[in-house]
Amino acid sequence: MEALTAAKPLKPRVKSGKFWRTLLQQKYLYLMSIPFVAWVFVFNYIPIWGWTMAFQRYRPGKSFMKQEWVGLDNFRELFHDERFYMALKNTLAMSFMGLFAGFTIPILFALLLNELRRQMFKRIVQTVSYLPHFVSWVVVAGIINKMMSIDGGINGLLMNLHIIAEPIQFLAKADWFWGIVTASDVWKETGWNSIIYLAAMTGIDPELYEAARVDGAARIRQMWHITLPGIRTTIIILLIMSIGNLINIGFEKQFLLSNPIVADKAETLDLYALNYGLQLGRYSFGTAINIFNSVVAVILLFTANTIFKRTSKESIM
Repeated sequence: MEALTAAKPLKPRVKSGKFWRTLLQQKYLYLMSIPFVAWVFVFNYIPIWGWTMAFQRYRPGKSFMKQEWVGLDNFRELFHDERFYMALKNTLAMSFMGLFAGFTIPILFALLLNELRRQMFKRIVQTVSYLPHFVSWVVVAGIINKMMSIDGGINGLLMNLHIIAEPIQFLAKADWFWGIVTASDVWKETGWNSIIYLAAMTGIDPELYEAARVDGAARIRQMWHITLPGIRTTIIILLIMSIGNLINIGFEKQFLLSNPIVADKAETLDLYALNYGLQLGRYSFGTAINIFNSVVAVILLFTANTIFKRTSKESIM
């Protein structure tokens, strides 16, 4: 009996006062965080109450209790609509193309920028690359439309290089629309997205590079064996967050760059909710589409987090 008692694992002591001691020691940090917690609660959690509209045939002006409850009818209608699957296909295609290009190119850009030795030139390149992020999509769409028009700069360049014999209407080619949207997004956001990788690179110990140079490692080998492993955690965390937002690609760039010829390739789930939900006064149907987006995003986020947690021991939760 004594042996059994001795073998029984001891329960960890509960430090009941630890929470209050930490709260007292870091009271100013907690006080500063209160406005942001309140902001998240008001703008991110209270609106979830509006999801009840997806289970109603919502009529503006009626009170909550007088709305007609229709159960899952809005979701049944959604999953039986052929345009929904077309919008889902467009969304997933542009999301995966954007994830591949928009995630790898900023890493490569940050790696090359980190290798620049002339600080003045490095700062100029950084500043120029950040600027497109601050330009609205309305202006960007206008620039792209002008550049890709028949008398635009791209057609002129290609004809001067004798690559094409006559001008091409790039934005009238439905099969090219996904690529044009992805390239436009990469051009606009590459500089901005590379900031966090450059910040992570500054935390790498310079002695590692010194040791590598002594061993005869060239710059490419230093980037592969020191820089990339040094920012591995940052890459994985941002990749998990990007996968979580895979289906929420918005509608601005697709709406502004599209035209009636490429409309079937440009319709994303957000545009589908706008066209067939809000514009037609079908608020319940539009809410059902947004619930679908949110549920898929949460599933993707947890799946990606679980996979990376098991394979690389890195996670955000």
